[in-house]
Amino acid sequence: MGHGWEGVVLKLMRGRDFTFTVTGSEQVTEDFHRVHVKDGGLLSASGGAHPTMWVRIWFEQAGKPHQRAYTLVDPDPVAGTFSLEFALHDGAASRWARSARPGDTIDATLQGSVFTLPEPRPARLFVVGDAASLPAVNSLLDAVPRTPATIWFETTHASDEKLPFRLDPAHHTLHRVPRREAGAHLVAEVKKALPELLGEDASDAYVWIACDTATTRTLSAYARKDLTVPKDRVNALGYWRAT
Repeated sequence: MGHGWEGVVLKLMRGRDFTFTVTGSEQVTEDFHRVHVKDGGLLSASGGAHPTMWVRIWFEQAGKPHQRAYTLVDPDPVAGTFSLEFALHDGAASRWARSARPGDTIDATLQGSVFTLPEPRPARLFVVGDAASLPAVNSLLDAVPRTPATIWFETTHASDEKLPFRLDPAHHTLHRVPRREAGAHLVAEVKKALPELLGEDASDAYVWIACDTATTRTLSAYARKDLTVPKDRVNALGYWRAT
């Protein structure tokens, strides 16, 4: 399967193509699935992995190529392996994940994944995410395991209570927030708590937001404009679009 016009654009933007080979899979919860893959040389070609590193995976939908971004989970540059995690729903990516078997292959393009923590390193983390961004949340917590972190995590299914967080109770505080009013409830909960937690000086903090696009934009603007968190101390990326 070709990659259509999106593939052409990514090539022009120096995207690099790889083919992953499935080595196994596991059902984490009834709504969350993990697929293990060989990386097809990606980690070697890119010089390793950075926190929250993601890659564009190509699926077929209605006979056309369709790409979505997924975070690398537990990348091992020596072995050339990592896993991909899927918050299951009705879509091409979830259908592929459910049916993936050892030996299956899937095309991928590495383009656009960049992440660097600001210097000096943050003394405090404030993280807002959901099941779609959980792999990236865990990757971030793994990168700075002793940095105090407050996490607001939006839940959709009862099974989200069983999702695998990389939490250290000595340093991390997790608030589960049920999804209501198309994300407005999460926005309200963060706005209620974040100002007091940040205090008057946010220069030593880092705010990382990855939810649906509308929620992410709202909270990113709030952190930067209303709470005056320095621009380089806010990282925001909409992971999916609510319909």
